[in-house]
Amino acid sequence: MHPLGIFEAAIIFPHPAGSIRLKVEIVVMNNCTSQHFILGNDYLNIYGIDINNHKDRYFTIGENKRQKFSFPLEKREITVTKQVKNVNKEKFVSSQLIEAQISPELTLEMKEELIEISFQYREAFASDNEPLGAIKGHEVDIILNVERPYPPLLRRPAYPASPRAREALESHIHELMKLGVLRKAGHNEEVKVTAPVIITWHNNKSRMVGDFRALNTYTIPDRYPIPRIHETMTQLAKARFITSMDALKGFHQNVLTPHARKLLRIISHCRIYEYLRMTFGIKNSPSHYQRMMNTIFPHEFSEGWLIIYIDEIIICSETWQLHSQRLSLVLQKILQVNMKISLKKCNFGFHELKALGHVVSGLSLGVDKNKVAAVLLKQIPQKKKEMMSFLGFASYYRQHLKDFAIHARSLYRICNQQTVFEMTEERIKEYDKIKYALTNAPLLLMPDWKLPFKLYIDACGEGLGAALHQFQIVNDKPYEGPICFISRQIKPTEARYGASQMECLFLVWALKNFITILMVVCLKHLLRWQISMQEYRGNMTIVHKAENIHKNADGLSRWALPNTPENPAYVPTSAEPQIPIEGINITDVGTEFFEDVRESYKQDKNCHILTALLDKYFKDAALANSLDDIWKTSYDNGRFHLFDGILYHRSKHTSVIVLCSRMLLNTIKLECHESIYSGHLCEDRTKERIKTCAWWPSWRKGVIEYCNSFDRCQKAIKATGKRFGLMIHIQEPSTPWEVVHMDWVTTLPPGVDKGYNACLVIVDRYTKTTIFLPCHKDDTAMDKALLSWNRVISHTGLFKNIISDRDQNSHQPYGLIYISFWVQNYHSQQHTIQKQMGWKKE
Repeated sequence: MHPLGIFEAAIIFPHPAGSIRLKVEIVVMNNCTSQHFILGNDYLNIYGIDINNHKDRYFTIGENKRQKFSFPLEKREITVTKQVKNVNKEKFVSSQLIEAQISPELTLEMKEELIEISFQYREAFASDNEPLGAIKGHEVDIILNVERPYPPLLRRPAYPASPRAREALESHIHELMKLGVLRKAGHNEEVKVTAPVIITWHNNKSRMVGDFRALNTYTIPDRYPIPRIHETMTQLAKARFITSMDALKGFHQNVLTPHARKLLRIISHCRIYEYLRMTFGIKNSPSHYQRMMNTIFPHEFSEGWLIIYIDEIIICSETWQLHSQRLSLVLQKILQVNMKISLKKCNFGFHELKALGHVVSGLSLGVDKNKVAAVLLKQIPQKKKEMMSFLGFASYYRQHLKDFAIHARSLYRICNQQTVFEMTEERIKEYDKIKYALTNAPLLLMPDWKLPFKLYIDACGEGLGAALHQFQIVNDKPYEGPICFISRQIKPTEARYGASQMECLFLVWALKNFITILMVVCLKHLLRWQISMQEYRGNMTIVHKAENIHKNADGLSRWALPNTPENPAYVPTSAEPQIPIEGINITDVGTEFFEDVRESYKQDKNCHILTALLDKYFKDAALANSLDDIWKTSYDNGRFHLFDGILYHRSKHTSVIVLCSRMLLNTIKLECHESIYSGHLCEDRTKERIKTCAWWPSWRKGVIEYCNSFDRCQKAIKATGKRFGLMIHIQEPSTPWEVVHMDWVTTLPPGVDKGYNACLVIVDRYTKTTIFLPCHKDDTAMDKALLSWNRVISHTGLFKNIISDRDQNSHQPYGLIYISFWVQNYHSQQHTIQKQMGWKKE
């Protein structure tokens, strides 16, 4: 640039009193443009303008220093020229955006639009100046289930470390302090919780890990659900453009509350440090991060085009125009909450990319070969821990593996702590099968909800397997491919099922597991009809007949008579006649009752103490020791609750008012038993009513005494049912088979050979020996007497007493026939027990 000349111009200096014209000499430069002029204070003083640069800037004109003029506060937008913008954009692309992966299949216009969007929201990406974000409005707190003083387990010393580990530890701490994740704890700060740190090595690279196991033990868990990967991946169906982004050190971008910082303190060999951001290894960090992401993107998540798995973000669209709009919206919200995205882990506009261990596209879902390649290099596991690690890795891809549970059954068995680890030849074969299946896993099609599905099921003696398939158009050709594979081992009880039961089992199991895909409308009346036809299964066969050979019923259905009383097949409708309502009476408890309850609490010691203890501003918990035993037990169990000055007693399913005044107790008893609306019900019914209304100590005993005090109730109670028979004393036997018990077991399934369907059971009262005699239900008394005579008495001798019940099989003729047999065979021996023989009924 070189000057072209000098010219003199008049510049107007504005102020409220009136504008001042100032003469200024301006130098004109070649190739120079400027929108602002700077005038020095010395030049302005020549014209009597004095500028005061205090907190409230003002200026005076002339000699009148009392009259102060303020500068107009106008915010002017600084416009950036197109050349400067292009330079900054090129610098951003060459230094930052070059780290990201951009699909080579995008056109030049698409790439230009992508660069423009990335440059517009460039502050959402991590840079050297701002390597880590601090998410706003989502601070993390840690709540423990213990209070101070904390258990000694939470205050742990530092672990011993080698010089190499110490050097690596100091390097990691220095890096985290530089990022603002850690800070040194002051020497005057109170430290109640410390966790040791360790250094782990992998491929000569170190990593600092905090041992927060003790803290996680006392942390109240956050049960926020983490999405299932396979179910969320189905949202990518028919997507032509997919973008994935990952938050840089996601957990470290969550700011901790002051309370949580005191719990996340680590101790090393030199001093104590405090985490300012959330770290890895904390119990609730994944659930908190997932909730935060769902809160930031609520509508995008519900619309189904945004997939969020903790700190990984996936955007899918069918058109590029829609994809660019969605990408701008996501980056805008990321910028608003001050989150930083790692450009190294960004993949923009791909038709197919790797995410969450899979190769995903709008058509299929495959296994990431780079993840599985390490399996081929591993040797056969020699320890339980190695086998569990392999099975856990393989189980992650079990949707791609057919009959995984059947092949892994023997491998899971040796992982049991009570089983000796031994890799037999059979287990090695199963291990190789899973290994081969992982490396040759088929691609899974994305489900098309408009097309029908095919479900293939199979079962064997070891497990159940199912495969969900679908016909789709791939490369302009119909192709049947798998959607998902599922399998499981059978239980010991299921191994005894028959073929029909097993088929029904794995069909129901497969439908239950694929319910998220095979969504059907449940028609309850069809289920009822199916159940009603089950009783005719063995005697009915349903056969389809064409119209021309089905004229007898076909004509009746086409010329059906109206459902009127004149119709011989008239069926009355189930609609109940409408009864007009002439009046409604509503009864409620008046406010005077509750006022009386509050006043009664002041007269009772226990209720007065409870109202004080349950007040949120009351702090003296030792007052609970003054309660009576039954009141204190309920208080310790958390049964009492105070609301609007009224005490309530909570049980498993109810919450009722607490009463203490005798007058109020009598009122409740009167309303639940004696009033015209109660009807003097029995004790149990009265207790059920009071149980849902009120509570007081020993209320059940009080209700029983109250009901028994009514003369009317005692006279009205009548015994129902049959009268009990008179009991006969049973003389205890002194020898075996002197007194026996006899009974018949009927309604048994018929036997194979002789068709026995009943059993006569004889038990010796002295030795408790039992004899089971198969028989028929329709046997006569003579048949049963002969059965006992030939099969039992020939070995035991004659019974003195027989004890049986009064069923239809043990009628009196049996005893008479039994005595006649004894008279014919033993009368010649002059036994004196003949009259004692009888059939004693009890």
